[in-house]
Amino acid sequence: MNLQTFLLSSSAIAPCFTLCAEAGINHQGHPRTLLQRIRPIGIDYEQRLLAVTQGINTQRGILFSGSVLACAAGYLHGQGLAINFDMLSVSVRQICQSLCASDFAVLKTRPAQTAGELLFAKYGVTGIRGETEQGFPTVTQVGLPALLAAFNQGLPLRHALVDCLITLISHCDDTNVLWRTGQRQLAELKLRAACIVDQGGLSAPGGEARINKLNHWCCQNRISPGGSADLLALTVAMYLLCHSQFPNGVM
Repeated sequence: MNLQTFLLSSSAIAPCFTLCAEAGINHQGHPRTLLQRIRPIGIDYEQRLLAVTQGINTQRGILFSGSVLACAAGYLHGQGLAINFDMLSVSVRQICQSLCASDFAVLKTRPAQTAGELLFAKYGVTGIRGETEQGFPTVTQVGLPALLAAFNQGLPLRHALVDCLITLISHCDDTNVLWRTGQRQLAELKLRAACIVDQGGLSAPGGEARINKLNHWCCQNRISPGGSADLLALTVAMYLLCHSQFPNGVM
């Protein structure tokens, strides 16, 4: 997994979000039936992702969650409803109603096979499925408030995004970290990130050094908070869906 595989997979999956948004726009009926329509689209693009990366899972999480968000935004637009944070969250919840119960029901008949199934069986965590089923609560309650606070302080975009990411890391039970390193390292990561947040983030005196130290520790311990990165992407996507552009001056 490197910059090249991320660039290749980003290019490969980009059309998926447009197709899912179109499915939402054209949908008639209750949004809970939309997941059946967009899942085959997502599966197709998951295969395209794995093909261009030669089997490396770079962005499966955001492919799923981003597709649902795009679909939710499309549905609201198609119905002539307001697109705001609350309505997007409600629409996502409606689309993914009972998702975890449905997906994990298979574990009653066979052993866990995927990383998500194994983590659910071992720890009871539902990962991105649970986050999406609940309408992205970590995004709406943690990510967006952190991003809005940074913008209200007049911070440049890089600072705002870094502070948002560190805040998300401090709250997220990141299944990517849990899968690779276990509960102890996940708890340590969250604690280290929370300390940086408490000390004022990137813009505070010594903030850059503290974040570089955290990055060095993550590299040493092979910790990659990919779940938190997905939540940052969803936070930015929800912000732009509702505001169209970043505030003037942050670039």
